[in-house]
Amino acid sequence: MNHYKEFFRYVLPSMLAFALSGVYAIADGFFVGNALGDDALAAINIAYPLTAFLQATGTGIGMGGAIQYAISTGRKEQEKARQYFGMSLILLAFFGVFLTAVTLLAAPAILPAFGASGSVLSLGLEYIRYVALGAVFQIAGTGFVPFIRNMGGAVSAMISMAAGFVTNICLDYLFVWVLPYGMMGAAVATVLGQGVTFLVCLLFLAARKMSPSFHFSGKQLILAKRILQVGLSPFGLTFSPNITLILINKSASVLGGSPAVTAYATVSYISCVVMLLLQGVSDGCQPLLSLYYGKGDGERTKAVCRLAYAFSLATGLFCMAFLFIFRYQAAGLFGSSQQITEEVARILPIFIVGFLFICISRVTTAYFYATEKNLSAYLVIYGEPLSLAVFLLFLPKLFEEVVMGTWVSVPASQFFAAAVCVLLLFYPKKRLSPVS
Repeated sequence: MNHYKEFFRYVLPSMLAFALSGVYAIADGFFVGNALGDDALAAINIAYPLTAFLQATGTGIGMGGAIQYAISTGRKEQEKARQYFGMSLILLAFFGVFLTAVTLLAAPAILPAFGASGSVLSLGLEYIRYVALGAVFQIAGTGFVPFIRNMGGAVSAMISMAAGFVTNICLDYLFVWVLPYGMMGAAVATVLGQGVTFLVCLLFLAARKMSPSFHFSGKQLILAKRILQVGLSPFGLTFSPNITLILINKSASVLGGSPAVTAYATVSYISCVVMLLLQGVSDGCQPLLSLYYGKGDGERTKAVCRLAYAFSLATGLFCMAFLFIFRYQAAGLFGSSQQITEEVARILPIFIVGFLFICISRVTTAYFYATEKNLSAYLVIYGEPLSLAVFLLFLPKLFEEVVMGTWVSVPASQFFAAAVCVLLLFYPKKRLSPVS
């Protein structure tokens, strides 16, 4: 019975935090779309993967370090746990500075490749320029949260994300609706929101007196390698929806033009909230999976994993039903035109089918990377966008309305990922399965 209480003590705050994160992700689109129109909404949607890449980098490094921290704690290797914490801080700082420069230099070439042109391109470049200048806050804010959660501060992690969310919403309203700052205002609001998340995490660490160790005894490269090896999985899991975003935006732009891109912008924002909610379940159970794995307690690891599957599926089914019922009201949140509103209501049911498959793949990949089964995690996480690219090559040709093939490719790739999960879990069963 104790593992039920522990499960929900970690998972419920994580779900709430990720739900807020999902609303956080659509906040810029909501304010900019209502203030500046369809082109601005499309620009935010096309530019968002660059912002998400920064946040996914922080999540990958933070989660990679936090998992090693939890496993070391389970093995009662406290000094090693502090070393993983210290090395993670160094990596977060390095990538924060490095990616600031890379994003500023690469954005003018990347956004057109994502499908931006004309006013959508100019608006997207304005947005991403200011986001890049705050890359350090983006990476640090998302990188500290997994550590807080793995240090037993699930509620504090939720509070830190909630504080960032509230800051972003308030500043979006001020900078976009009250003051005429437009795309720049939305970008600054996003950066400052992540900055607040970072500051709240620092306060938690100071209050708990959680100090890192920078004495690595000549093992710097080994520690960094292990953090990055594990971190590739949560990085990919966090960023893969944005690879989907990039591929679908490009396909929609070619096959359906600007109206298709704008319709998908709304669908992607809605899907983002649900996927982050489901990620909240998987990331919420990760500290327990890593801790029990570090202790060598296989039975409790399996029990937590089974509970995560059941709860994730229940959450996914509820979201599917809710969105289907309110599909005609969805686009109205973003100030979309009547044409876009009707198109979103028509295509949204196609996308919500994929939530059922995401319930399986998210929990499974969390189990894999929480227990150092990195290769299995890589196959699922990076196989999904690869399969999407393959489906986009031929599915549109099978439909009279070619852009419909673009939409169907998304749940098809999510089904592929879930199928790979099942194969990896049960073949060979004795080595991989957490549910046997």
